[in-house]
Amino acid sequence: MRIFSGIQPSGEIHIGNYLGALKQWLQLQEKNECVFCIVDLHSITVPYQTSTFKKRILEKAITYLAVGLDPKKTIIFVQSQVPEHTELSWLLSTVTSIGDLLRMTQYKEKSKKYKKQINAGLLNYPILMAADILLYQTEAVPVGKDQAQHIELTREIGRRFNQKFGQTFKIPKTFLPKKGAKIMSLTEPEKKMSKTDSPQSCIFLFEKPKMIRKKIITAQTDSGKEIKYNPSSKPGISNLLTIYSIFSDIPIAKIEKEFKGKGYKIFKEKLAELLIEKLEPFRRKKKELENQQALLEKILEDGKKRAQIIASQTMKKVRKNMGLGKI
Repeated sequence: MRIFSGIQPSGEIHIGNYLGALKQWLQLQEKNECVFCIVDLHSITVPYQTSTFKKRILEKAITYLAVGLDPKKTIIFVQSQVPEHTELSWLLSTVTSIGDLLRMTQYKEKSKKYKKQINAGLLNYPILMAADILLYQTEAVPVGKDQAQHIELTREIGRRFNQKFGQTFKIPKTFLPKKGAKIMSLTEPEKKMSKTDSPQSCIFLFEKPKMIRKKIITAQTDSGKEIKYNPSSKPGISNLLTIYSIFSDIPIAKIEKEFKGKGYKIFKEKLAELLIEKLEPFRRKKKELENQQALLEKILEDGKKRAQIIASQTMKKVRKNMGLGKI
């Protein structure tokens, strides 16, 4: 089965990103044909620093490799280096209604945040995302819950195109992780963990042990001292239990039993130790890769070539079905 997904080169990856996407990718690469992209074109819909942009792209490539993605098993490349993405995006815009785009939750949220910088790219973001996915005849897309709406629109765009121009694209399905699809903020557990909030609200993938311990110990919990999973009445401790469960591969019920009567302090100390241990291999691998720019560039170049073979085949079919191309 062919899998496609991607992450923007904007800011550091936190454990919510890892559990919601990257951890799935590692499992999927073992038995599937995986195409994993650094979606730099999506990043330029909001303000960004051009002077550090290329560095951030390489940092994201390091992240992919540090967590365990294998370029021998997967295609890893940079979105903007395969021009078929933008070509297909324009063509798909002709079968996408403005009403669909205006309904997208992400557009509503970002247009409020960047009121003075609302651009057409921000509105058309889901069309480019659809192009990313449909270009590779993708069968499944592993994403977090926040992107599920965009995948559903991708499916609708693909169906409309097929109905209008003939069978062209495979219609992908959404892969959501069974647990950990939405990790919440450490400081406001009613909100999703996000790097755009306070740094205290999330644990970054390459966080130093001292900071991991500090953030977990000071993470917001709830009234009482009972270690019990109940997101509606105890969102703080429920979020920490979810994190503990996923990183330890221990069911929440068993963790509740282990910490029965021990209180939040002991639980948090154990969780901090667990995260420090589990994230250490990522920190170590990142340090190794930071001094291997030539290797990183070769991996991305090879990935681009492999991606372009698939992309060009799809675009030949798209142009033919739309009546475009040589006269």
